[in-house]
Amino acid sequence: MKFQNFCLRVVLPVLFVSYLMFVLSPAGKPLKAQRQDFTMKEVKSYPFPSSLTTAATGTYIAWTLNEEGLRNVYVAKGPDYEPRRLTSYLKDDGQALSSLSISPDGQWCVYIRGGDFGSNWDDALPVNPSFNPRPPKVQIWSVPFNGGTPVLLGEGENLVISPGSDEVAFVKSGQIWRVPIDGSEKAIKIFTARGRNDSPQWSPDGTKLLFRSDRKDHSFIGIFRDINSPVTWIDPSFNMDSSPRWSMDGEHLVFIRQPGRGGTIDSIMAPRHNPWKIMTADVSTGKTRKVWEAPKTLRGSFPTTHGRTNLHWAAGRIIFLSYHDGWPHLYSLPEKGGEPLLLTPGSFMAEYISLSHDGKWLVFTGNTGNDTLDIDRRHVVRVPVDKADIELLTPGDGLEWTPFITGDGSAVVYISAGTQRPPLPTVMDLKSHKIKILAQDLVPRNFPAKHLVIPDQVIFNAPDGTPVHATIFNKPGGPEQKPVVIYVHGGPPRQMLLGWHYSSYYSNAYAVNQYLANQGFIIISDNYRLGIGYGYEFHKPPDGGTRGASEYQDIKAAGEWLTRQPFVDPERIGIYGGSYGGYLTALALGRDSDLFATGVDIHGVHDRTINRTMNIIRPNQYERAPDAEVALETAWRSSPVSSIDTWTSPVLIIHADDDRNVAFSQSTDLVQRLLHKGVDIETMVIVDDTHHFMKHTNQMKVNEAVVEYLIRKLMK
Repeated sequence: MKFQNFCLRVVLPVLFVSYLMFVLSPAGKPLKAQRQDFTMKEVKSYPFPSSLTTAATGTYIAWTLNEEGLRNVYVAKGPDYEPRRLTSYLKDDGQALSSLSISPDGQWCVYIRGGDFGSNWDDALPVNPSFNPRPPKVQIWSVPFNGGTPVLLGEGENLVISPGSDEVAFVKSGQIWRVPIDGSEKAIKIFTARGRNDSPQWSPDGTKLLFRSDRKDHSFIGIFRDINSPVTWIDPSFNMDSSPRWSMDGEHLVFIRQPGRGGTIDSIMAPRHNPWKIMTADVSTGKTRKVWEAPKTLRGSFPTTHGRTNLHWAAGRIIFLSYHDGWPHLYSLPEKGGEPLLLTPGSFMAEYISLSHDGKWLVFTGNTGNDTLDIDRRHVVRVPVDKADIELLTPGDGLEWTPFITGDGSAVVYISAGTQRPPLPTVMDLKSHKIKILAQDLVPRNFPAKHLVIPDQVIFNAPDGTPVHATIFNKPGGPEQKPVVIYVHGGPPRQMLLGWHYSSYYSNAYAVNQYLANQGFIIISDNYRLGIGYGYEFHKPPDGGTRGASEYQDIKAAGEWLTRQPFVDPERIGIYGGSYGGYLTALALGRDSDLFATGVDIHGVHDRTINRTMNIIRPNQYERAPDAEVALETAWRSSPVSSIDTWTSPVLIIHADDDRNVAFSQSTDLVQRLLHKGVDIETMVIVDDTHHFMKHTNQMKVNEAVVEYLIRKLMK
């Protein structure tokens, strides 16, 4: 009797389930369940720090932390640097914190709450992904460093704290305002000037404000002294002047000058030099002089990497970044001009550059080190402003970024991560080089660090011989041949790394790729041309983008390289990406459905002639570019919508309809075209969120949809 009960309760159900698994599997082969070491929620539970900053004095540091959509300001102070949460925003409401600053005396933190700064347009407009009937505002707040209730200073952006730590200047509706840092009085507009006025900079003694006035086809540099004195315009001309900076004594200033807009219409297809020069001015006389002009070469064009020219007036030197030797490097000039000194020689880029408060040191993030793999990492580097004597502060297999030297010069603070440990603020003592990683207790206990794959570097050649770097995620074990997903980053001036990324957008992608690898996929993250980190020619190919989409051959080359690998199932190669990565995903599915079995296109660009037609074919002037027709045809052929006829692979299309980087209409149009063609499509719309999925729950919806779709389409 006991044996019969055992058979009924245990043996027969097991046999029945085994039978179902057999008959329901493809070709009668038993299904093998995927072992899941962690969930999407667990791998996305990491806190993400950003906006790291220091005070001009002492050891005060601050940063913002996004904990599953709860964004708050954290602070710490030496010598113990114990983290402390300063604000209490405890809802996942999509309200970003940005422009975090500490007053020079270390007593106040000031920040912006709201908006989507980093967008291509409307970044200072409110974001309302929670559908609040009374939408949030984009506001400036201050809070005492030692703790207290945040004080509303007003609505605005582009904030800067006075040297006396008592006032904040900011931009509102294209004019410059000021307000006491403690909110004891209402903000006032300090003057009115035509154009859009921005980039306010307090003079070292706090008595004057330097600013830029953008007049669309030209711009001026102005100085405001007081309400009883007229604004001083510095050498007004038919040029675009920008990036004004004070000298350390406040008697001079430096700025960038570029030609004003207009002139004879030139070829659209041919790359050409974008000129720029560095100008200084005497504050008392307004007299200007050119101290350096970029070489008139393609490499010498105005730089477009992070911080652009990164202009600083240091201790006795003028610092800037230029690409003219083929890499984004730092240079140092005598104050009166002369031959620039290359501070950072070598085949690497410098980005996220900051000047020490005493003006003697530069610290920056560079893809350099003692390991050949460091070209696909980031490390912190220090160099004096007056000689090429670089010091690698953070060697090894980790990743480090956004460094700042504390006000007393005793330490460098930065954000560090690994291949498995997520990003956290870190402090290094500059004498002993001992480090302290902050806020480790804020990483949830169930975060699956030990289960994360350590990605490897792979390099393959595109058809034209260009070497292409990629990172590969492959969890040991599993079947002999696995399905593959190619991840395509956006930008396109981005670089995917051998570990957690310094961008929250790409840290999310890293987490998703880790999840897919854990599910049994091989993931290839492709660093295609137009990206940064590999020199000027890779970053600025003459036939990239709307001039021919030469970068697509790097995506196709990855797919073809994968078909030749014995560990890959060539019939199950998928692709996904967002923004420019969505564009290249759509291009891959449209041009090569025989290679790419399926894909997920997240807020991609699909018709690259939009917004160009009026300028190329029907300009509001008599002249037309000599190659207007060729340029428009090339832009069309570089667009996924031109390949609808050959598009057969199924696709999931995702877009948020308050996108401020890629118009939602780009996906609306593609969906209608694919439906008409009869392509198997699925869609997801995120209402009232932006390109960056400001609400954590929305980002999770997107992540879950991506992985569910790829598993359903590519897993046997």
